[in-house]
Amino acid sequence: MKVMIRRSAQGQLSAYVPKKDLEEPIVAMDNPEIWGGKVTLANGWQLELPALAADTKLPITVEARRLSE
Repeated sequence: MKVMIRRSAQGQLSAYVPKKDLEEPIVAMDNPEIWGGKVTLANGWQLELPALAADTKLPITVEARRLSE
């Protein structure tokens, strides 16, 4: 699914899923640089993000995979 990752002015990362009209803060991540691992959203969803360079500019839309609960 397409997911937009962005950083707020306060530095909080969030994920926006256009098909679900859902925007949630990212509350946990496997990798400190976010890319190439699992992230957890505030609503409990877990997404697997693609491996990208640590200095990838935000906002960016990526193809993510929702992991089963």
